[in-house]
Amino acid sequence: MGTNDRRTQNDRPPHARPPAVARPGPPPLPARTAFVTGASSGIGRALAVELCARGYDVFLAARRTAVLDELRTELAGVYPQRKVAFTSLDVTDHAAVVSALDDAAAQLGGLGIAFANAGADTEGDIGSGHFSSHRDVIAVNLIGAMATIDAATALFRTQGGGQIVGISSVAASAGLPGGAPYCASKAGLTTYLQALRAETWKSDITVTTIVPGYIDTPLNEAMGGRRPFLIDTRAGVRKIMDRVESGAHTAAVPRFRWALVAGLLRIAPDWMIARSTM
Repeated sequence: MGTNDRRTQNDRPPHARPPAVARPGPPPLPARTAFVTGASSGIGRALAVELCARGYDVFLAARRTAVLDELRTELAGVYPQRKVAFTSLDVTDHAAVVSALDDAAAQLGGLGIAFANAGADTEGDIGSGHFSSHRDVIAVNLIGAMATIDAATALFRTQGGGQIVGISSVAASAGLPGGAPYCASKAGLTTYLQALRAETWKSDITVTTIVPGYIDTPLNEAMGGRRPFLIDTRAGVRKIMDRVESGAHTAAVPRFRWALVAGLLRIAPDWMIARSTM
């Protein structure tokens, strides 16, 4: 179209809608590096392996440093070109999380992605004498994730960008019987990430909420056969990383079945929720 054919906004027909304001794709990462909490088992451990396989240097954080040391040795043997560092970390200690993230950025030469992955779960209905363990789940899954996200956001604002990934759950969609603290913690995390996404919308910080269904990890293995659409950890983490690298804002994993389940749970009546198990 020639320059003489261009229309101004005032020339637009009155029935025409203004162009939609859409955020572009993910900004380029400042470094191909990643920080992972809860890296000693489950999704966190599998993420460490998958990240190295995809060419990332990683900084791993968890309370069990002996396990992290073994994992570093394992990764060094398979991916000798990758840098792997680790630290002991209680994610509920905000000051410690800030220090760990600063250390990760210093050792890895900048930080591209921060995964708020550390998680815990417990059993026991409300009012059945399990409040202490319920509080611990909230502390790790919600307070610990918030501490990680808050510290990562501050770091990324300073360094000029990065990606924050929070591992939520389909269980955030409803309060399932027997899983009150877990559901509440993941619902809180999902909302917290949504608020951060709004706050950073015009910045170079990408915020990704991962919403897994049942991925075979020690956190849910006690449920045995009560895990519909179960996939193994390696396959699940590959799907997570595909969505992370695409810059997705919110992504169910696996994608279509659990997106449907999450939508149905959000509108399900109480009597149907009461028949659910977790």
